[in-house]
This record gives sequence, C-alpha cells and structure tokens, in this order.
Amino acid sequence: MSTLPETQFHSDLDSSPLLLPAKVLRNDAEALQAARELADAAREQAARRDQQRKLPWAEIEQFTRSGLGSISVPKAHGGPDVSFETIAEVFRLISAADPALGQIPQNQFGMLQLLRVTATEAQQAQIFRSVLDGWRIGNAGPERGTKDTLTLKARITRSGDGYRISGEKFYSTGALFAHWVAVKALDDEGRQRLAFVRRGAPGLRIVDDWSGFGQRTTASGTVLLDQVPVDAELVIDNWRQRDLPNIQGAGSQLIQAAIDAGIAEAAIDDAIHFVRDKSRPWIEAKVERASDDPYVIADIGRLKLELHAAQALLRKAARVLDEVNAAPIDAQAAARASIAVAEAKVLTTEVSLQASEKLFELAGSRATLAEFNLDRHWRNARVHTLHDPVRWKYHAVGAYYLNGTLPARHSWI
Repeated sequence: MSTLPETQFHSDLDSSPLLLPAKVLRNDAEALQAARELADAAREQAARRDQQRKLPWAEIEQFTRSGLGSISVPKAHGGPDVSFETIAEVFRLISAADPALGQIPQNQFGMLQLLRVTATEAQQAQIFRSVLDGWRIGNAGPERGTKDTLTLKARITRSGDGYRISGEKFYSTGALFAHWVAVKALDDEGRQRLAFVRRGAPGLRIVDDWSGFGQRTTASGTVLLDQVPVDAELVIDNWRQRDLPNIQGAGSQLIQAAIDAGIAEAAIDDAIHFVRDKSRPWIEAKVERASDDPYVIADIGRLKLELHAAQALLRKAARVLDEVNAAPIDAQAAARASIAVAEAKVLTTEVSLQASEKLFELAGSRATLAEFNLDRHWRNARVHTLHDPVRWKYHAVGAYYLNGTLPARHSWI
C-alpha cells in the first residue's frame, strides 16, 4: 500500500488532486494481479476507515497508479481493453476488501463505456489519453428533489465558443477524488448533454457531505456548479445514446453486481472466522465449539451455495457482455446483455443482504460489539443495493422470458 501522506494527494475540496504517473497494464492477467495486490493492501484498514470515515486516498491512488483505472480503455487508444469478465472480477476482488473503494471508480468505467457510444473520435482520444495518464473521472449526474433519477434541473448553455453549466448534484460518487467531473445537464433544446469539467474550474464546488450509514467513505455528496465554463470539445451529445442499441447500462450494472458479490463474500468470511475463533456454542447444541453446531453448519452451507450461485451468474453475465460486445449490437443483443446482468444483480443483491444480516445470528451477540465493526457489511450492502430496486429486475426478467418484452434501456438496466 502507498506510504504517501494524505496531504500529498489533495489540498482542498475545490482543487484538483495531485496527478501521479500511472502504469498502463497490458492484459487481463496483469489487471487481475493488480486487483489482488490492491485488495491485500486495502483490506487491513478497511474496518477502521469505515469507523472513522477516513477517505481512502492512499488506496484510490494505488488503484490509479497500478493502471487499474484504464483497463477498459480501447486498444486503439493505447489501453488493454480487458474483458467484461475481468472487469467484474477486478471489482469483486477489491470490494471484498473494501466495497467503498470498489464503488469510487465504478462511474469512471461507466463513463468510459459511454464515450464509445456517443463521443466523437477527438473526444475519445482526449479523454482516453488522460485516463491512461492517471486522470480520474467522477460523477455529477443524479440530483435531489426531482421527479425521478432521470429528471434533471441542471442547465448547460452556450457562452462564446464554449458552454457554461449551473446546477446542483448529489450522489456524486468519485467526484471528490477526480480530475474530471462528468456533469449531466440539459441544453437549450432540452436534450441531455454530458460535460467533462476539469477540477479547479471556476464556479465548481465539491462538498463532502455524504452522510449515508453505509459506503461511508465514498464521499458521494454534493457538487455545486455556478456558471462553470467548459470547452465545447468536452461536451458530449449524451442524448444520442437513447437511440442507439448499446450495453453501457448493462456494463455499469455488472460492476454494481460485482461490488455486492464482494460484500457478500466478505460477510461470509467474517462470519466463518468469528464462529471458529470467538463464538460460544448454544447450550442445547451440546458441542464444544460453535463451529460444530449442526444448525450453524447448515446455514454456512446455504450461504456458501447462494454466494457461489451469485458468483456464477456474475461470471455468466460478464461473458454474455463480452459476446455481445464482440459483434454489432442490435436491440435484441442489448436486451440479452441487460437480462443476463439483471439475473446476476438479483442474486448478488439478495446474498449480500442475507449474508451480512445472518452473520450476527450465527456469530452471536459478541459480534455486535463496536470493536469488531461487523455491522459495516450490512450497512454497505443495504446502501449499495439501493441503487435500483431489485424487484424491477424480477419484472424485467419475467417479461423478457414470458412475453419477449425487451427491457428499458438506461444506466440502471
């Protein structure tokens, strides 16, 4: 893990984080090795960071410097363009160690996928190159106080040769750590545009006011924009995405599912270790060790089976995305990808919640002590799985298989 002090990473909330040299990984194997090394480094202090709400600056810098931030950059632009199967495994590995660290860069990968769909060649070249050089992309899309998550109040207007953006964003995961802040806003014609705003731009302010009880160190708070200038070449016609069959939403959802799978794995592992090393057996079990209680054994077996099923569907969904991505994408192919990811999302959501809650029933009352901070698993699972209601995944899957209905196409499906 990096030994650089936190003050070397950033000076204040409005200035850009220090830009450090980043490695460019060559292939999937190197990406997986970098993820394992980061997970090993991040796991040691993850519980303490959650307790103290200490943002993982050193860990996110290791993520970037290791080259993990650019693993989905296309080969034509100098990146390794690893498979979706590798991307899912990278996020699962990291999130099993610290799911907040897994969530921080998730929007960067969604943005890189979106660039392939809607950005011009010149825009792709500039932003892909910056990511290879170690720039991070943060999110400023969702807003509070609107009818739904797709409704925007932020506006982007022409100003001379460029544009200016005004608005207020929330759930801005990654923005505090970013060099680019990707802002969604409506133009004068009511169309959604996506602007890449440089950190430090006048009128841009990031507020570290995330108070969610889970994923506490993601800094997913407020972004304020007051007539922020942005270059015309950094404004993308994001509205075009709705008319083009694509897998951008499915790719984003795959990462969400991988994070939840990581949370579930960590909760089950901690339950096993606690039962083995610290729990006392229930008196009616008449056994010497809690790990010999037949009901505890059976419940651990069920959790492991459900975890393995969720992991299998996650891998299957990633392979479907790789297959779809390898050919021209039409509406049927895009739907196939979305449904495969929706199936995985259902199981990863359910096992992350069940495992993180069942942990306490199996480990006993001692496991609730603050010194162990085991409740972080449930808090993280409960907050992260609220990105979209899993009940609608059941509906999408059922409608697809029963009636041949193609799922809606947006960033949550």
